[in-house]
Amino acid sequence: MGSGWIWGQTVRWRLPLGGAALLLLLLPAAAGQKSPGVACSQNTNKTCQECLKNVSCLWCNTDNTCLDYPVSKILPPASLCKLSSARWGVCWVNFEALIITMSVVGGLILLAVAMCCCYCCCRNKRSRKPDKSEEKAMREQEERRIRQEERRAEMKSRHDEIRKKYGLFKEENPYARFENN
Repeated sequence: MGSGWIWGQTVRWRLPLGGAALLLLLLPAAAGQKSPGVACSQNTNKTCQECLKNVSCLWCNTDNTCLDYPVSKILPPASLCKLSSARWGVCWVNFEALIITMSVVGGLILLAVAMCCCYCCCRNKRSRKPDKSEEKAMREQEERRIRQEERRAEMKSRHDEIRKKYGLFKEENPYARFENN
């Protein structure tokens, strides 16, 4: 069990731990969700935690405002709040860091999937090729088949000679001589 085993074990645990960390990052936002009827603007000039209890709210650190998250856009526009000071989900991670982290995690997941696919394909290619013992067995089987065919031909010629000797030899087709004329 060389270094490949250790690397495989590391990759196996890295993905679930990353997913668990992401879940713990976004869990407080989902757990403290208020009713959708409460407007986000009511939490302006309060704390970030109060604002982000409602998942549809966005906290802007520059002017301590609680805004409705612009659901029509993926990212909040800079006119609303700069990404470096915007908070969504949790107060201790800004939107810019969240985007970078999610991009890196997504890239690592894609890279890990690609590496697993390449590893599996290479392993299957190696297993398709017959190894030395299989090649030897195939050669021996072919040699046995050739020897068996030689023995069959030899036995047939002996039997034909015996049939000729005792007059039991059958002509191939007695009517063949009439077809050739």
